[in-house]
Amino acid sequence: MTAPLPQAEGIRPRVLVIMGVSGCGKTTVAEGLHNILGWPYQEGDLLHPKANVDKMAAGIPLTDDDRWPWLALCREWIDARIAEGGGGILTCSALKRSYRDVLRQGTDQVVFIYLKVPESVLQARLARRKGHYMPPSLLPSQLATLEEPAPDEHALVIDIESTVAEVIAATLGQLKYGLKN
Repeated sequence: MTAPLPQAEGIRPRVLVIMGVSGCGKTTVAEGLHNILGWPYQEGDLLHPKANVDKMAAGIPLTDDDRWPWLALCREWIDARIAEGGGGILTCSALKRSYRDVLRQGTDQVVFIYLKVPESVLQARLARRKGHYMPPSLLPSQLATLEEPAPDEHALVIDIESTVAEVIAATLGQLKYGLKN
């Protein structure tokens, strides 16, 4: 774990799940938060079973049955961070409330950070993205599956209409001042 930067002062360690559809900026935001907070970081896409990756690469949307084993691996990672008593940062689309329920089950140490991006911006980002197994053709299925976090889920909703630095600063501010410490 790297040492936190001064911007992290006053932020209680939690497990942050950076969520949203493909192309919303989960990895970029997670890496920025990791660099500032110094908390362990896990790219959720790397936890997908090979069958899921192959299916998405072929342009076939995942089903709930495809996602449950992946979500279980994400939850194992979360549990390990909580057991260590420190923070952690996980990228995970967490598109449905039922998926988020699995990830937060039995703990108040998980904070969802939903990166909300207009569809036109997502399409443009995915058209430019190189080297990712998920094709832009799957964006409509992700948007159809997405259930935005409800107010009772206490998720941070970050509208992505700003620079990455502004998004990270807004997220840190919400973590410091917008949540009960």
